[in-house]
Amino acid sequence: MRRFLGILGLLCFGIAAQAQYKTQAQKLVGTSEDSLNRGAATAKTVISGYGSVFYQRDFYQHNSTAGLDRAVLFVGHQFNAKISFFSELEVENALVASNGSDEFHADAKGDVAMEQAYLKFNLNPKQYIVAGLFTPRIGITNENHLPVNFNGVERPQVEQLIIPTTWREIGVGFYGTAKRFPLNYDIALVNGLNSANFTHGSGIAGGEGQGSNASANNLAVTAALQYSIPHFMFQVSGYAGGTVGLSPRKADSIGLSSGAFGTPAYLGEADVQFYDGAWTAKVLGTYISYPDAARLNEAYTTNIGTGMYGAYAEVAYDWLYKQHRQPQFITFVRGELLDLNASIPANGVYDGTLKQTHVIAGISYLPIPNIVIKADVRLMHTGPQNPALLVNPAPNALPYKQNDQFLNLGIGYSF
Repeated sequence: MRRFLGILGLLCFGIAAQAQYKTQAQKLVGTSEDSLNRGAATAKTVISGYGSVFYQRDFYQHNSTAGLDRAVLFVGHQFNAKISFFSELEVENALVASNGSDEFHADAKGDVAMEQAYLKFNLNPKQYIVAGLFTPRIGITNENHLPVNFNGVERPQVEQLIIPTTWREIGVGFYGTAKRFPLNYDIALVNGLNSANFTHGSGIAGGEGQGSNASANNLAVTAALQYSIPHFMFQVSGYAGGTVGLSPRKADSIGLSSGAFGTPAYLGEADVQFYDGAWTAKVLGTYISYPDAARLNEAYTTNIGTGMYGAYAEVAYDWLYKQHRQPQFITFVRGELLDLNASIPANGVYDGTLKQTHVIAGISYLPIPNIVIKADVRLMHTGPQNPALLVNPAPNALPYKQNDQFLNLGIGYSF
């Protein structure tokens, strides 16, 4: 904690920026998807998309990787003034079948998935309903995950390892804006997580349904409040849901509770975003409680903690700031702290490598708002490795090092 407080102190005096800061109420029409969402599309059917390419150098491993991180194609349609359709088809890591044939290749690392596919029903100018596969409003990045919307080649570590991104589920959600206050609100009912797919070191991310035959025997509720005043936006969001979709008999046989909210997981999040001319900043904190982790560890021989937390703070500065924000040259610094086993059950084994701090500093150049060229350096520090968890100890593997440095280069686009 002292290390993170030191990072926060540095951030208070650092130079940085968040390029295209947008609140939900003030979001600019930068893509065709934005236009459709605001009811300003000039055509009934619109095409949009985004993507990013990266290069990363791991200095400890002496290893470099490069890839097409993701390419997403958006297709939307406005049926009438009240009803619209939104969809995003995502290809991750460029390639799924890599042997030049129609057969699936075992070494392929790519993925093709629907990121979103939902209908939006406008009830009035301030309220609407969504139904289908959509991204809940949790954290900052989950909804605003376009590469031009966040600093750094990588999305924040906390919003990858604690809050999964891009987190999407099947369900129905109600969104609205208060009539007399600058307050946005939403609540959604979605399918729950699948704890059988939780793995040590990945938090709850492995349990996402993502619309792929997800169990609807267990459910979850998400909700968020956003309040805006000049230069600030405040948000709190939460998630509560069951993690066992098995039938009661099967769940009982392995000592887990089934039902709509059986063997529950809880996530709470709060964030503040600040913007004033060329300066922007944001702070986020989140905590996951999984009280029945001991029972899950017995059922699936995993090693999951009962508590996980993460927090980060970022400040940034646009050196070319103008009223119309074009072009932009941004420098930023971000500090992150997370622990995927902040608390563990009696049958858990503590893994110090899952307690991490990250300091990221870099630049972003946007010649136009929809194109970004990025570069950053990430310094990582973890706790010590637990010998009890070693599967392939030295000399077969490199000795574990608690500090590492990464160089990231990337480009991103949206249209």
